[in-house]
Amino acid sequence: MSHVDADAASFDLTCRPWVPVQMLDGREHLLSLREVFEQADVIRRLAGDIATQDFALTRLLLAILHDALEGPRDVDEWAELWEAEQPFGPIDGYLDEHRQRFDLLHPKTPFFQTPGLRTAKGEVFSLDRITADVPNGVRFFTMRALGAERLSFAEAARWVVHAQTYDTSGIKTGVEGDPRAKNGKVYPQGVAWSGSLGGVLAEGDTLRRTLLLNLVAAEADVVTVSDEDKPAWCRPAPEPGPAKDVAERPYGPCDLYTWQSRRLLLHHDEDGVHAVVLTYGDPLAPQNRHKAEPMTGWRRSKPQEKKLGQPLVYMPREHDPARSAWRGLASLLAPRALSTASARDAANELRPGVVHWLAQLMVDGVLPQETLIRLRTYGVKYGTQQSVIDEVTDDSVAMAVVLLHEDDSALGRTALDAVGDADASVRALGDLARDLALAAGSDPGTRQDSAREAGYDALDTAFRDWLSRIRPGDEPERIRTEWQRTVRRIVKDSAGVLISAAGEAAWAGRTVATKHGERHYDAALADRLFRIRLRKALPLAHDSEDPS
Repeated sequence: MSHVDADAASFDLTCRPWVPVQMLDGREHLLSLREVFEQADVIRRLAGDIATQDFALTRLLLAILHDALEGPRDVDEWAELWEAEQPFGPIDGYLDEHRQRFDLLHPKTPFFQTPGLRTAKGEVFSLDRITADVPNGVRFFTMRALGAERLSFAEAARWVVHAQTYDTSGIKTGVEGDPRAKNGKVYPQGVAWSGSLGGVLAEGDTLRRTLLLNLVAAEADVVTVSDEDKPAWCRPAPEPGPAKDVAERPYGPCDLYTWQSRRLLLHHDEDGVHAVVLTYGDPLAPQNRHKAEPMTGWRRSKPQEKKLGQPLVYMPREHDPARSAWRGLASLLAPRALSTASARDAANELRPGVVHWLAQLMVDGVLPQETLIRLRTYGVKYGTQQSVIDEVTDDSVAMAVVLLHEDDSALGRTALDAVGDADASVRALGDLARDLALAAGSDPGTRQDSAREAGYDALDTAFRDWLSRIRPGDEPERIRTEWQRTVRRIVKDSAGVLISAAGEAAWAGRTVATKHGERHYDAALADRLFRIRLRKALPLAHDSEDPS
């Protein structure tokens, strides 16, 4: 059945199951939008096809909440929601009001799609264009080794939301009515909005708490919200080409969380979706969006300042797939203050707005200082000129909100110093591996990199556990000493493994030319140098040793 023949079909996202969730008892279900909000107290988390789908769907749920609740306006309104027995009460009536716009297959206003979207030749294309779990050249360990030939309506709805959030760049199909189309093509205009972010989400122990923790108040000095701020389903159905008011937007979080980065249209029959038309939608430059986008950290960019001729430019801080979330703790705890006397004094990093919001809730006494929150990070690494998805990142780090306090930052600084302790110790371990390789006549660079990677892996669980146990009133030097002792034990054990495996050639040693002249390297010297470096890296652990 063609798309036209199936126009009478309907898939109402407000009452049909399509959102994957994990319940508190560990079971997984598909729920409708109504059921997600009704059961938010017993839902542990979203459980999408891939991690970034969870981030995209959470932003969709937040847009619904912001608009349905018309707020919250300030901390007091938020506190009432936090304590309310039924904080999501208005949602049911809201979904009734906008039900037509949440129909995936509606002939005039299909959800998150452009009605009537077509190429000049009426072509349709493979669903691989919207399913990000289709591998790029790697056909192993995937459920879609042969591509995505068909999708259920529930699956298709999730991938539509994901495409609007994380779609790749590259040359795309030109469609009728789009002024950017030339010879049937539209040339690269960048990835979908969240693809440029290092996504950060505050996660609670239930979905209800997760949604509320990320529901930033309009007057919280975190985001700038206009009276025009509305989600996509409250705006006219999109047409080919960019929206006429795109230069003035985004108007606020509802607009941004449902940003229509793409124009797309599903093609279906009575059994499911079998094809798609996809092209560019509303462009959104990432520069200086820190007052609009609360779910990413920001870094100051001197090259962008020079390129744009502006004194201060902040860019989203993306996540490095090779680094655990705790190793990037500095970007989560960085100060948020933006008002400075000059660009010269401006901060080089800004923490995510949602983290600043949590700190504000703590300072205002709404969240107790000992409240344990989990900051979950999401990101995409694109390859080949951003035209394919190479890797999806997902990590988390748990800590008490007291660590986010900017004015009383002793514990936060201690946590950052602890990351520095780990970095210095891992460098010492890497240097040991390099020296052993020099002594044995093998490649020092490869051995050094492998040892560092193994060192971070060995410290990973220990740091997460140490960080999650910090509580208000803890004495900074005591807990840092405890951490340095832990690092010393773990890194020395790793060093012992390296030395034991060094082999006879390393113990015999060899003379190596260095920039300071020739030097004889052997395993004994490598061990001695390692102990010196480790003592320097972890002075509190060594100072606390028994002198005997």
